[in-house]
Amino acid sequence: MGKTERINDIMMYLKDKNYFNLKDIMDRYNISKSTALRDIRSLEEIGMPIFSEAGRNGRYGILNNRLLSPIIFTIDEMYALYFAMITLKAYESTPFHLSLSVLKQKFETCISKQHIEVLSKMEKILSLEVSKHYNSSPFLKEILKMAIDETIAKITYSRKGTEVHYTVQFFDISAIYGQWYVTAFNFNTNYVQVFRCDKIRALSEGKGYRAKSIDELSVLSAAVFKHEGATDFEVAISSKGVDLFYKEHYPSMKLHSEDKQYVIKGFYNIGEENFITNYFLKYTDNITSIKPKKLKKLLEDKISCLGSHYNRIE
Repeated sequence: MGKTERINDIMMYLKDKNYFNLKDIMDRYNISKSTALRDIRSLEEIGMPIFSEAGRNGRYGILNNRLLSPIIFTIDEMYALYFAMITLKAYESTPFHLSLSVLKQKFETCISKQHIEVLSKMEKILSLEVSKHYNSSPFLKEILKMAIDETIAKITYSRKGTEVHYTVQFFDISAIYGQWYVTAFNFNTNYVQVFRCDKIRALSEGKGYRAKSIDELSVLSAAVFKHEGATDFEVAISSKGVDLFYKEHYPSMKLHSEDKQYVIKGFYNIGEENFITNYFLKYTDNITSIKPKKLKKLLEDKISCLGSHYNRIE
């Protein structure tokens, strides 16, 4: 193990410790006392807040006010982190309340001018597929914190132009094409429900219900997501339709391959007819069969309405 690799490994080893002895390092890495002392000086030089305690059984301590132990990344890891960071440009809101320009500036102060030039060229050459969304979700940070803390929330939600109040517990946050969604247990209906984060108009701590663990909610989600009266469907698609499925699909649907035929199997709950119709309209002529007939009728009616709309406009 080379010095750079060893220093990085020592930081990982010490990250959860408040104290350590020099012998711990010597024994763990089979190195001499002088080498261990040089490694500790290297850790101090790159910012790890280490202090020594004198005495017969002298030891080293690590200050509790550190945010994160510094980590050494390879060049490829650094490039990967940089481009993961700039994909945040697709989002009008993030749960971290950060400025991307400031984050990039901080990142670039940690690397050489040569690497900055390489990253600049990569940005011009590499095109990462992102979908911009301009719907602001101002409560993302609070939603994330409440999910982590397993806190019940009272929300005001915009539904078809009307503000509705729910008492919920968040447990899953996702982003699809730049749009943020949060899955929560709705205590008013005893169902798991997906909310668009930008439609949450107000948020406060809720009371009157027992909070559930994230594991409990995850199990409950699998069991409760399909409501009574839900409609099962099977939609066969072409091979081109498979790409569309992987670009966008939902937990209520799965893709099955049967004798070189591709079938999307799933269900939609009562009240989700418009959602499922709009979803399958995106497949255009890549759909080869539809079951049940009432889903096919929903699509036909939607297409007819669209045709009437376009005939009316100039």
